[in-house]
Formats: sequence, C-alpha cells, structure tokens
Amino acid sequence: MKIKHALASASLLMATMTSMAAHLVIDTGTKQTLSTEQLLARADATIIHVPDDVTYHRTMTYCAVPLRALLGIAHLPSDQEIQITGTDGSITHLPASLLFNDVKPHATASLAIESSDVPWPRAPGNGDTGPFYVAWTDAVASHVKSEQWPYKVDAIRTAPTLAVKWPQIAVGNHVPADSPIRNGQTIFATQCMACHMMNGAGDASLGPDLNLPHNPTEYFQPWALRQFIRDPKSIRAWSGMKMHGFDRAAMTDADLDAVIAYLRYMAGHRK
Repeated sequence: MKIKHALASASLLMATMTSMAAHLVIDTGTKQTLSTEQLLARADATIIHVPDDVTYHRTMTYCAVPLRALLGIAHLPSDQEIQITGTDGSITHLPASLLFNDVKPHATASLAIESSDVPWPRAPGNGDTGPFYVAWTDAVASHVKSEQWPYKVDAIRTAPTLAVKWPQIAVGNHVPADSPIRNGQTIFATQCMACHMMNGAGDASLGPDLNLPHNPTEYFQPWALRQFIRDPKSIRAWSGMKMHGFDRAAMTDADLDAVIAYLRYMAGHRK
C-alpha cells in the first residue's frame, strides 16, 4: 500500500508540474507556443554567463537560446520592432537597430529559460523573474537600457514602433532636433513605457498614465520628482508598490534631466 501511495503521489506531483509548465507565445508572422521543455531541448540552447546582470546585480548563469534565432527572422521593417510582454503587465519594445545590429562590438540578447527543477533566486526588489527572461551579454557595447531586460516574459511579437502606433507621445515639429525634450521622449519610450502610458498611449498596465489626468511635474516639487525616480520608496511607499528606482547606471543625470524636460513639455500638450 505504501508503494502504491508513493506512486500515486509521484504521479500527482508530475501531473501538477506538467500542468504548471510554462509556455511562451512567439508571433513574428507565424504564431507558435513553446513550452519550457521544448525550449530547453533546442539544439541552440546553451549556458551563458552574464556579468553585472541588471536584475540581480551580480554575475548570473542561465540556460538560454539566442533571441534572434528564436524569432526566426533576419530583419524588421523600419516601422516595426519586437514587443515583449510580461505576466506582471509590463511591455518592452526592442528596436530592430538593437537586435539586428551586426557591427562589432555589439550586445547579444538571449532568452533565459528557468528550469522547473532549478528555479532562479528571487531578485532584490523584484521577486520572481521566471519563467523566461531576456538577458544580454556585452550590454554596454550597445548601451542597452535597464528596462530592456524584461523578465516574467510570456509572449514575444512583432509590433508597430511606439512612435507609429502612438503618435500622441511625440513632441511637436517645432522642438529642435538637439533638444533635451526629444532625447527625453526617446528615453521615456524605452525606460518608462514598459510600465506607464502617456496621453492614453501605450500597452502597459503596470503603472498609471503619466500625463492624464495630471503630470507628475504638476504635483511633485522638482527635487522630490528627481528623488522619486531615483528611489521611489524614499518619497512614497506602500505595501503594493511595484516601481523600482533608476540609479545612475540605469539612467544618467543627463537622461533624468531629459525625461523631466519631456514630462514638463507634455504637461502642456495633453492630446
């Protein structure tokens, strides 16, 4: 009886693990759904070592598949990019210039795959990161931003660029090409729209719209807004808070100035 009970328990455990197996949706023209096991069984699955992992802040080792190989495409039209969604509601857009750049030195993106028998550790301030995570090697070579390391990934698709899909995030033609406001728009689209919307534009649902009904430059004093972006919990904290800070490695002082300049501009341009 004990043996039968043990076998039954083992069968139940295996069934539970199978039912909990993670799946990834990929749609770059042909939609497919791949399980953890299928991804780990790929011939190009390999072990990668990632120094200074943005999420874990230390060297990490993963079993991973080259993202470009997984996408199955060699290039993207100029009006499209790769959209990566997470189970936490975050949405990351990776431009073609970042993914399909073969000029060396350049960063390389891989899809890290969490094995059910060797789960990843919880990340400081972020908790669980699995089942899939886009990790970069040589990230500095291509100036990969912190929000371009999406975790909790559940789907990867081609999508229109943010500027094409959401023209309401764009600054006016009268703004000079070298203006910090334009640079701020680019940084905002990369670093902030993974969680937030602007003027009702954006796919992410993790954070609030940053211009509707009010813009943070309207209710934060300048010093408080800078501090909030750097270290949110030092200004306002609650048990369900999800926003993490942007240290100088993730966003330089010049980048932070540009983002605030863009926010201040958009406060007068609600669309």
